[in-house]
Amino acid sequence: MSSIYKALYQLLIRIAAVVMFVVTALRGLRDPAYRDRLPERFGFTRLRFAQSPIWIHAASVGEVQAAIPLIRRLLENFDRRPVLVTTTTPTGAARIKAVFAGKVQHAFLPYDTPGAVRRFLHRVQPHCLIIMETELWPDLLDACIATHVPVVLGSARISSRTANRYRYLRALFAPLLPRVSVGAQTTEDAQRYAMLGADPARMEVIGNIKYDVEISPDILSAGHEIRHGLLSRPVWIAGSTHAGEEEQILQAHSVVLSKRPETLLILVPRHPQRFAEVAALLMARKLNFVSRSTRQLPAAQHSVWLVDTVGELQSFYAASDVAFVGGSLVPVGGHNLLEPAALSLPVITGPHVFNAPDVARLLCERSALLQVSSGLELGERVTQLLASPDERTRTGLAALEVVHRNRGALSRLLVLIQQECRIKLS
Repeated sequence: MSSIYKALYQLLIRIAAVVMFVVTALRGLRDPAYRDRLPERFGFTRLRFAQSPIWIHAASVGEVQAAIPLIRRLLENFDRRPVLVTTTTPTGAARIKAVFAGKVQHAFLPYDTPGAVRRFLHRVQPHCLIIMETELWPDLLDACIATHVPVVLGSARISSRTANRYRYLRALFAPLLPRVSVGAQTTEDAQRYAMLGADPARMEVIGNIKYDVEISPDILSAGHEIRHGLLSRPVWIAGSTHAGEEEQILQAHSVVLSKRPETLLILVPRHPQRFAEVAALLMARKLNFVSRSTRQLPAAQHSVWLVDTVGELQSFYAASDVAFVGGSLVPVGGHNLLEPAALSLPVITGPHVFNAPDVARLLCERSALLQVSSGLELGERVTQLLASPDERTRTGLAALEVVHRNRGALSRLLVLIQQECRIKLS
């Protein structure tokens, strides 16, 4: 990195790290998960490995979910090396624990200060680093390159909005990205990484690993069990919702209830810290609801089931007739459309899908995705689908076909990792 830009960045990131630590500690007063292993944020991990691990960084639960098939394949096939997964959020950590139950090690990613990164690398001694999707930290990349740790950006994506922000930091990344291997999701993503300084000779368009989503028998079994407890009620789900979105979803649900009063809405907020806020919203609206954390099934008088637990979204998708994917009625960018698509569900989204516009475009082209612009329109679409089993089946099968036709990114990413990280198949 240029010495002037490097010194300025490191000064600012040290200040930011102190602020982030204080904010995390304060959040820990309300949510104990944020108090967990606070020293790791400064690189003080207790983890030690007899053999240098394959290190995967997946920022939060969305990236973790996408990385699950990759982690499973690494555990099965590569040198029988240990696998370390870092996240930045407790929800990502909880998902890793729930899925892998001790088969991989977890740590929180240290703040991007020279000391924290250096301490972490010294303790962990990684064989290579695979960064999922979009997480570029200058000091982390610099330290890995300096210690000859190969870095691969796996299923890398970068929106035009994010690329424009990173452009202001191009002087930091320009010396680093040519030393990093990039497995881009799309040609557009590859072009944006090249604009930031990545070497086209070390770039490959591999596709989106989320198309390789795995629906385990356990997910299907859990979904079947949930649905059995709901008897014959029509069920729609709003998954990964955000602030400002639940109000529109509840407006949609009132439209649905006016035509199908027996319908149940399964409401799944994206972030655990908002569970109480969403419950308060439901109470303010005088809606009869039951919370998942009570382990009670909705009774006939309950029109909403609030899922205030972590890691069960796929199971609830599997129990539903129609799926709305959140973060899209508000300008968050939308979440994973392929999870309900892989379950052959008709999928609805709002207008804000800039996190994965190629996925939304392809699903729309195949008549496998419905886009709405308001809560009112969402309610009309859900009502229409619930009233038409044939349309639900047709739309759901079209969505599933899109998933099946675009699989293969995982295999291409594994080949790239094998080449760049000098790992042999076991």
